[in-house]
Amino acid sequence: MWLIFGLGNPGPRYALTRHNVGVMVLHRLAEQAGCSLGRKRFGALVGMGQLAGQRVLLAAPQTFMNASGRSVAQAARFFGEDPRSIIVIHDDVDLAFGRIRIKAGGGHGGHKGLRSIIEHLGCADFARVRVGIGRPPENVETSNHVLSPFQQSERAALGDIVEGAALAIPLLIDHGIDVAMNRYNGRLWGTAEARQ
Repeated sequence: MWLIFGLGNPGPRYALTRHNVGVMVLHRLAEQAGCSLGRKRFGALVGMGQLAGQRVLLAAPQTFMNASGRSVAQAARFFGEDPRSIIVIHDDVDLAFGRIRIKAGGGHGGHKGLRSIIEHLGCADFARVRVGIGRPPENVETSNHVLSPFQQSERAALGDIVEGAALAIPLLIDHGIDVAMNRYNGRLWGTAEARQ
């Protein structure tokens, strides 16, 4: 079974902020998997369904971002899953808006959610779907940038980006991470070319 986590902060105040793009993708995945995130388990809103013919747990941790690891570790222990069966979807300020990058393992790059997951799992051997939100403008703190909503000019493309990231997950499950990386890394989403 695959355990798929969309990172963000809980509550309506944060729902449409950049930091919550992982949760946005998770909700789109729930539609694909034929489930809803209606149950509370492992400190997260969860749903069970199928993607690419495989059983999946979809989970949106309900802690704040910097404590996401508690939920991930609880679910991994309960299901006895290897970290290589975990996929984490998260925002990334080091990627331009419209970029999606698939990655296996690695460090946290300063992302507090990833740092928490690595600490609680005791390893970094999980897949990541990184969704670019871009660097903050000059004189804007990174913490303020990630907690701000997407600009009006970005919102038109956001649906395509979320859809693209959601489509990466069944591809990764069905064909492996190398195929997903080759298909996604370096591609710009939210453009007419990306839809082709």
